[in-house]
Amino acid sequence: MSKTMSQLENIGFRPTSSYLNLPDILFTRMEPRKTFASSLIVFNEDLARDLGLDFSGVSDREVAGIFSGNIKIPNSSAFAQAYAGHQFGRFTILGDGRALLLTEHMSPNQLIVDIQLKGSGLTPYSRGGDGLAAIGPMLREYLISEAMAALNIPTTRSLAVVRTHQKVRRETDLDGAVLTRVASSHIRVGTFQFAIAQGGKSVLKALADYTIQRHFPDIDQNQPYLNLLNRVISQQAKLISKWQLVGFVHGVMNTDNMAISGETIDYGPCAFMDAYDPATVFSSIDFAGRYAYGNQPAIAAWNLARFAETLLPLLDDDLNAAQSMAQRSVETFLPQFKEEWLRGMRQKMGLFAEEKEDQFLIEELLSIIHKEKADYTKTFVRLTMDDPGLISDPRYSSWYNRVVLRRSRQPQSKEQSVALMKSVNPCIIPRNHLVEEALKFAVDYQDLSVFERLLDLLQNPFAYSEAQLQRDGPDRSSSRPYRTTCGT
Repeated sequence: MSKTMSQLENIGFRPTSSYLNLPDILFTRMEPRKTFASSLIVFNEDLARDLGLDFSGVSDREVAGIFSGNIKIPNSSAFAQAYAGHQFGRFTILGDGRALLLTEHMSPNQLIVDIQLKGSGLTPYSRGGDGLAAIGPMLREYLISEAMAALNIPTTRSLAVVRTHQKVRRETDLDGAVLTRVASSHIRVGTFQFAIAQGGKSVLKALADYTIQRHFPDIDQNQPYLNLLNRVISQQAKLISKWQLVGFVHGVMNTDNMAISGETIDYGPCAFMDAYDPATVFSSIDFAGRYAYGNQPAIAAWNLARFAETLLPLLDDDLNAAQSMAQRSVETFLPQFKEEWLRGMRQKMGLFAEEKEDQFLIEELLSIIHKEKADYTKTFVRLTMDDPGLISDPRYSSWYNRVVLRRSRQPQSKEQSVALMKSVNPCIIPRNHLVEEALKFAVDYQDLSVFERLLDLLQNPFAYSEAQLQRDGPDRSSSRPYRTTCGT
């Protein structure tokens, strides 16, 4: 055995291949495309430790080799997944066009996670694409997904970004890169859509049974598929409420971008809202505002209805009965979402218990900041810090006095309210212009210092440090709307 192979085995990878026990139609086995060279740009040592992996015995060059696909993880089985999706409402057969699941890994808590390469080259599902990715977009996903994790929002995680030392042709030639993404799984609503459309009931049942076993093993087996639907609905209600509470706009909520696990997945044209406006859209191709910030709960409900449709053959042999069951379940999503969102908004205002007037207080504040085009995140930071400028501002003072009166009716102290608010109101978010600045230095000048400093500030967004408070804020240098593309 070579020294390199021995070192790889000491890293602690515990490969498994549970997904490959599903029908072959759901995936294609293949090995990563080899690159001429690779070098490590950024590596997430904390996440590696959480996964039970120790890279101290291998060089950065070898780490880059692993996460570019040049060095095979012992006993691993790589594959690309097939899935479908409603993209902007239109159904399309898709699949991992520029991603390859490098290996499943048994984590220290005995749960399987996917370790996936993104930008690793062509797969059978690439269609007209080249399967590649550029450094900027991959660093962007790394930064934002790790910021989301620090905000306590369920998300895929980023383990590494590797330079491939080859050019990627977009509008111009860009430097190529591969992102390593970690997820509870990459099973999507679109995976179920593919299963029923291409494989029929037997493939659908195999996928549903696998999903229950992997993600929801405690589900009551009396009505397992209805309970699966209800659990996914509940997970999504919690997830979307968390997006709304921090002003996150996913940007491309197609059904292939809704993970059954309830994790945020696929950071394409995503961004964080500055001035509060439900109509906020960042994606350059979302001309009608389908995926605007304020539409995200309704789109999630629409996606869940498509998920429910795939499960109809498993819910009941009688189609009418199955449709009634599915409809009743899907109709619970928006009430669940609203309950989760209201709970989160109460916390953002320092409120512990529930009172009838809370919703009116919340809606009044949002109405004020919408009218004034006030910054969403900064408004809650100012509220948390009892900013004199906000308290005395006639636009807010009447509302603020009612909030103070509301807090006086709860047994918790003001200090406890402030502590609650500090635990949920981030004092820094990955502002669009801050992210772009970090990427410009990293890509144009091969200088990661700005990226690393921003990442450090984002990794504890509730610290309320002076550096965070000074760094965070909307871009005052440009009046142009910020736009992202799916390529980002």
